Amino acid sequence: MHEVVATSGGQLRGERRGGHTAFLGVPYARPPVGEYRFQAPSPVEPWSGVRDALAFGPSAPQDLLAAPGFKAEGPESEDCLYLNIYTPAVDDGARPVLFWIHGGGFSHGSGAQPSYNGGPLAERGDVVVVSINYRLGALGYLYLGRHGGDALGAVANAGQLDQIAALRWVQENIARFGGDASQVTIFGESAGGAAVSTLLGMPAARGLFARAIAQSGTANRLGNRETAAATTARYLERLGVPKDGVDSLWTTPLDALLRAQGPRGPLAPIVDGASLPQRPISAVREGMARDIPLLVGTNRDEQKLYVQVPREAIDDAELEQGVRALLPRSGADQAPELVRVYRESRQQHRLPARNTDILDAIQTASRFRISATRLCEAQRVHQEKTFLYQFDWESPARRGELGACHGLEVPFVWGTVGKNGNPRFTGVGAEAEQLSGHMMDAWIAFARTGDPSHPGVGEWPAYSTDNRHTMIFGRRCGVQGAPFEQERAAWDAVLKR
Repeated sequence: MHEVVATSGGQLRGERRGGHTAFLGVPYARPPVGEYRFQAPSPVEPWSGVRDALAFGPSAPQDLLAAPGFKAEGPESEDCLYLNIYTPAVDDGARPVLFWIHGGGFSHGSGAQPSYNGGPLAERGDVVVVSINYRLGALGYLYLGRHGGDALGAVANAGQLDQIAALRWVQENIARFGGDASQVTIFGESAGGAAVSTLLGMPAARGLFARAIAQSGTANRLGNRETAAATTARYLERLGVPKDGVDSLWTTPLDALLRAQGPRGPLAPIVDGASLPQRPISAVREGMARDIPLLVGTNRDEQKLYVQVPREAIDDAELEQGVRALLPRSGADQAPELVRVYRESRQQHRLPARNTDILDAIQTASRFRISATRLCEAQRVHQEKTFLYQFDWESPARRGELGACHGLEVPFVWGTVGKNGNPRFTGVGAEAEQLSGHMMDAWIAFARTGDPSHPGVGEWPAYSTDNRHTMIFGRRCGVQGAPFEQERAAWDAVLKR
């Protein structure tokens, strides 16, 4: 059965799927092609008649060399600014809206990945779910401001501006799909979590969302115009484009642009002084997001997704050398103490404590956990509804070597455990389904009230530096005060607070 909704751009035909209706491949901005390449998104051109919204729109172009599961499936095109809507009913229900920003290193991924099927979440929570595509890689994050691009209409952070354009579209149209524009919660994982955190510091995003969830991704250490200009210079050199010839980028074949950026280039949001005036963590510390309840978390063993198995053992000297390489120069002398603390902590928690495991744990903290904690600390000064979680469920894949690795929590949040094309990754069964239900209900409760507490997990107290309450999601769920506190405290000495 089909349903038709009138939007600001024209009429859309969606498909009823059991307990929800899906509108797929909805354009939210003009295709950023031809003269619009590298430019800020502009409003979608209206259409006449009824447009089918029955299939996903193309994903943003991405390199062919990406690892399996990292690259988006299906068609790709520069004409990629589409979103998807999953709603329990096309009515005036004024439901909370969960707005998803996918991960993938700002170079890969899509809102159409199987894990992101919004039907289960929409039906379970009586909420409207939106997922989006946005420009990636060079098309979304190449900074041309120091190479004459400004005069040609190029903007910094085009991918972030796409996200803002999609949020504006939601503000204008979501009531027609049964949603409440005043109750939009942005959420994302990995690069999507970093995008969420970046939006907290973007003036143009103010008022477009009411709450935020950052899963395994923050934006505490973004680059600036100088670092971005150096990245662009190297990119142009690989393309064979002279510094005064950037106008040719508007007609350079797409394949060449992708080859030059590589499978995972250093292209990401930057502090450009305009769209993003300062680092998001600084903006949060100053209270820019004081009105936004925030939920942040990481997985216990994030780094284990990225290591090769089987692994070669490393000796103590190699471990210390690896740790020193992760630390700022001012804290490098703390490497032996950090290793000692982590070894003791991991043994105390009955977790694997080989030298490779210690290195993985410290890398997890360096890349994910400490940044998430610092973001919580910064927001809690201004916003009482600030919450922290840790995901401990272990993947049965690779004979358990993955642990609670990066990305593992995503199907649990979406209710797509065992339905995302790789059931071995998450595991299946009653315990997995129960955990998924607990996480879905927490995200839904947060979207409704700004508080993720619900009967399945009990009261979830807000985070504070006094108690550091953290919800642990695993085979058993519950709040712990300051878990892995020895490890967290050791980083204060490394980073000199």
